[in-house]
Amino acid sequence: MDSFDATAADRFTFGLWTVGNPGRDPFGEPVRARLSPVEIVAKLAECGAHGVNLHDDDLVPPGSSAAQRDAIVAGFKRALADHGLVVPMATTNLFSHPIFKDGAFTANDPAVRAFALQKTMRAMELGVELGARIFVFWGGREGCEADACRDPRTAIARMRDALDWLCEWTHDQGFELRFALEAKPNEPRGDLYLPTTGHMLHFISTLAHPERVGVNPEVAHETMAGLSFVHAVAQAMEAGKLFHIDLNAQRIGRFDQDLRFGSEDLRQAFLLVRLLEGTAGGPKYHGPLHFDAHAYRTEDDGGVWEFARGCMRTYKILAARARAFDADREVKELIAEQPSRELDPLLGRYNKQNAARLRALDLDAAATARRGLRYERLDQLMIEHLLGAR
Repeated sequence: MDSFDATAADRFTFGLWTVGNPGRDPFGEPVRARLSPVEIVAKLAECGAHGVNLHDDDLVPPGSSAAQRDAIVAGFKRALADHGLVVPMATTNLFSHPIFKDGAFTANDPAVRAFALQKTMRAMELGVELGARIFVFWGGREGCEADACRDPRTAIARMRDALDWLCEWTHDQGFELRFALEAKPNEPRGDLYLPTTGHMLHFISTLAHPERVGVNPEVAHETMAGLSFVHAVAQAMEAGKLFHIDLNAQRIGRFDQDLRFGSEDLRQAFLLVRLLEGTAGGPKYHGPLHFDAHAYRTEDDGGVWEFARGCMRTYKILAARARAFDADREVKELIAEQPSRELDPLLGRYNKQNAARLRALDLDAAATARRGLRYERLDQLMIEHLLGAR
């Protein structure tokens, strides 16, 4: 074991659906046997994970009787206790069953919307029983192909009604659950409503209980839209709304790949870890670090656990690189090299005195424009730290 191997203190988590993925895809059957939730808990503990997350259907197969459900949950709780793992987050599957073919909370059929609320309430009860404090909502079917089927404003209003309803119900139950909304631009629907983290953040501001609701950004989902995931996470952190995060890797312009964290675009992965760890001096993220990724279909069971260890090791290696980068004297000097910091007090907050002083300043725009910012050097230093050359 070395310093990059994971321990429970690192707060790393995986979903039952991630390491439990049997390697099936739209073009091929499974290549690995399915592992039971109890087996997954034991193997994740061996890898140094902190916790395991789940959809309701991942643990309790649909159609299970009450007695079967209770027996499954009891066995899972014993496994968690035996291996020292926790369940920080739970969610519900509102996308697999055929009833959700036109959405769950946004469906035109009120019976579908009622079924979605009913299923979500039961999933929340399960999550709370297992100790979860965060409940994620990913609207995988909340979208359309035939856009004329509904006014998008109606879909947004239905989504708002559902979340307001669930917030009130959660409060009445005395559950200390926070909700985290997960955006995605498309897939499996042609277009999904509220497709990016920015859309979700604004939507949250329109809810009856915005204090209970935050976001769960995912690397792959924001990258699919061609956007900077680091910027999306930063906006969520600045708003105090980063309740949970899904880490993986993705190539722009592809289907949702859910690749091993850091296996694509190391620059963005480095900047993301730097942001989350607060090595540049900003506030650190203290929540779960969840890997929503899958092992390659080429892998056997052993390869799955190599994949899981790889996700965690890459995060820790990048965290070490980020600490070294931000401790580098030359990096510090380059970032601090701002000759007009004395102007900051005038720009921070408006008042009449600051406005008068600002108007009276004799600013040499031409001289300021001629000054090089040395970002090429700063970026090269980042690359050298990332490559281990410094």
